[in-house]
Amino acid sequence: MAENKRDYYETLGISKNANEAEIKKAYRNLAKKYHPDVNPNDKTAEKKFKEVNEAYEILSDGEKKSQYDMYGHAGIDPNSGGFGGFDFSGGRSGGFGAFDMNDILNDLFGGFSSGTSSRRNAAVHGEDVHTRLSISFEEAVFGCTKEISYTRIETCETCSGTGAAKDSSPETCTVCGGTGTVTTQRRASFGMTINQTAACQTCRGTGKIIKNPCPTCKGAGLVRKNVKRTIEIQPGAYDGLRLAVSGAGSAGRNGGMPGDVIISINVRPHPVFERDGNHLICEIPITFTEAALGGEIEVPTLEGKEKFNLPEGTQTGSVFTLKNRGIQSIKNAKLRGDLVFRVTVEIPTGLSEKQKNILREFNESCGNKNHSKKEGFFRKFIKS
Repeated sequence: MAENKRDYYETLGISKNANEAEIKKAYRNLAKKYHPDVNPNDKTAEKKFKEVNEAYEILSDGEKKSQYDMYGHAGIDPNSGGFGGFDFSGGRSGGFGAFDMNDILNDLFGGFSSGTSSRRNAAVHGEDVHTRLSISFEEAVFGCTKEISYTRIETCETCSGTGAAKDSSPETCTVCGGTGTVTTQRRASFGMTINQTAACQTCRGTGKIIKNPCPTCKGAGLVRKNVKRTIEIQPGAYDGLRLAVSGAGSAGRNGGMPGDVIISINVRPHPVFERDGNHLICEIPITFTEAALGGEIEVPTLEGKEKFNLPEGTQTGSVFTLKNRGIQSIKNAKLRGDLVFRVTVEIPTGLSEKQKNILREFNESCGNKNHSKKEGFFRKFIKS
């Protein structure tokens, strides 16, 4: 029968040079995939699970693996006078030490390590609190001081977090012995026993029983409280910025550090300016006369108005820049963007007949030399 068996290395999908860790990893993956509890009433999966266990039982044992590598299946077949057969008892005669098949299945299907109870009583970091803050465009640019209000979880001051009323204290749970967990055993396929550890229902996993709860927190040891806090917003803040106030969030448990307050900044739009990175963008209307003759115009900035000399013959849509009149970088206070403005020529409406005649006379006096774009456009049109 031995010669009809599938090669154990092929069964686990590993090479003959696989080390201890590779053999163990391959078995864990396949055992989880084909375990009967995962594949109920699946005869094919059950067969493969047996093959995987058989292969692992041999290849994880140093002596059996050596015999198998030298003589194949005959080396471990008792009917062939070789090393001997295998069993599922979990015994080892020189393999990988304390790591056996029950350890693997226990880990895969619900087992917990002996350190579970200590982890339940370990320090737990407090939760972060998230809130939103709306500020004006100017407040974002120049920075500001704001007060925020939010709700967080705090340690109950009445009982100092114990959950017990005055002159009393929590008692150790008699069901779990203070571990917070209870362990049960069940028999799985092929006679193996799997330990299952779950939170104790009596103490809800705390390991403590509070017979006389604190009247303030009702035994929780924590209370919800509304708080206010003043925060500083740096110059250059932008819409969508997230700020963190370390340690201002909810209290931790079992001596754990408190969480943070995460503030999402919402910047209200400005009636004149838009933002492009650290640059300010705006559009400024100018008169027909200012565009034609040029001259000094006023340009609005967030720090007041500035004078700007507009060149003669400025066309609508022309773009100009005022250096370093933009927004300070939130990362580097020495860096500041520019103010970029585009001009639009405002065409006069509601002209009197006298004004119209003056414009007609002006247009005739200009001739074609002042309409080069118009003339060029129609020349392109005729050529096409």
